[in-house]
Amino acid sequence: MHWKEEWRKLVLIAVVFLACFYLPMGSERFRGAVLESLHLVKWYAREHVLLCLIPAFFIAGAIAVFVSQGAVMKYLGARAKKVLAYGVASVSGSVLAVCSCTVLPLFAGIYRMGAGLGPATAFLYSGPAINVLAIILTARILGLELGAARAIGAVLFSVVIGLGMHLIFRREEVRKADAQMAMPEPETARPLWQNAMYFASMVGILVFANWGKPAEPGGLWQAIYSAKWIITGLFSVALALILVVWFGLAWRRMLVAGLPALILALAWPGQPMIAFAAGVLGLSVLTGSTGGETGQWFESTWGFAKQILPLLFFGVLVAGALLGRPGHEGLIPAAWVQSAVGGNSLLSNLFASVAGAFMYFATLTEVPILQGLIGSGMGKGPALALLLAGPALSLPNMLVIRSVMGTKKTVVYVSLVVLMATFSGIVYGTIFG
Repeated sequence: MHWKEEWRKLVLIAVVFLACFYLPMGSERFRGAVLESLHLVKWYAREHVLLCLIPAFFIAGAIAVFVSQGAVMKYLGARAKKVLAYGVASVSGSVLAVCSCTVLPLFAGIYRMGAGLGPATAFLYSGPAINVLAIILTARILGLELGAARAIGAVLFSVVIGLGMHLIFRREEVRKADAQMAMPEPETARPLWQNAMYFASMVGILVFANWGKPAEPGGLWQAIYSAKWIITGLFSVALALILVVWFGLAWRRMLVAGLPALILALAWPGQPMIAFAAGVLGLSVLTGSTGGETGQWFESTWGFAKQILPLLFFGVLVAGALLGRPGHEGLIPAAWVQSAVGGNSLLSNLFASVAGAFMYFATLTEVPILQGLIGSGMGKGPALALLLAGPALSLPNMLVIRSVMGTKKTVVYVSLVVLMATFSGIVYGTIFG
């Protein structure tokens, strides 16, 4: 019997027992924090799992099955040219306009396919941070100065953080590069342009299904928002045709899988989520019951879902209990946060970076949250620090990153983001404060 291991289990049991025994159920703040954690999980399940995460899982599964390892290593591998690798990583991340959790399956997919640590982490940061819509909204509501600083800082961050990760773990990257040299060039089942159309259809579904309502009515953004579900439906039809024509799925089975979604969309036009859920279920059943590469696609997608979803939900529960939702407090009083981010000191910028790193920001929600904090006395420097650290990180995000690339790399990545956000906030606050 391993006594050390048994003692650890005993201590864990004792800690859990004491925590349950002394639960402060009489505390109003504790009860409120528990409710806030459940409210946040409910909101997360409604707003992000079906529309954000599930399409991202399918894209990540497709990367693992249909993108050749040679292609990933050519553009993002440890031996790829740095300008090309970091350019591709930052641009491809910025196009998606996803939150810190939705980008995780995509990051896991390219990292496991052989992408270098530097380009992979540049992509990980750029997806939620270099969000064109969020940057435009920041400039419009919080001012052109802050919007421009966020745009410049986020672009530089993605490259600098990626290069920093590469340099810190360069020995491991050299070993990966040497191993990649010995790998043969894999054969491709179809031309590159067909795979590009296939991925474009899924990215289109992800982007337009999550297209947010603009702050002001009218204009191009409002027109796209009004037609978002029509555009999403067109991309879905394109994906179905691609799977039939180029991937060999039987058109009768595709019709049976997609018909319920079409009927529900026509029967309840005001409830597009019902039709979307039916479409996801139909695609899952269709690919899950098919052999060959489409069956492998579903298996890979399901593998990402099993690994990532439990960690995300646990992280959202903890984040909700500690920090609550916008306008609602958790265990940590909002007054503490507001009083700690005034002025432009090192501590206020560091606190804003750390708080932003652990909070969960859905895409575009950081702007109204920050507007309220600025109205309560938040300094300009800490405001930028929170904008640069918050959307790219969250407690659920950290838990999943750790499961993909380990504790040490996760700690270094989070530390780089927090330190750079703090430094940027101090510089910005000194110039414009």
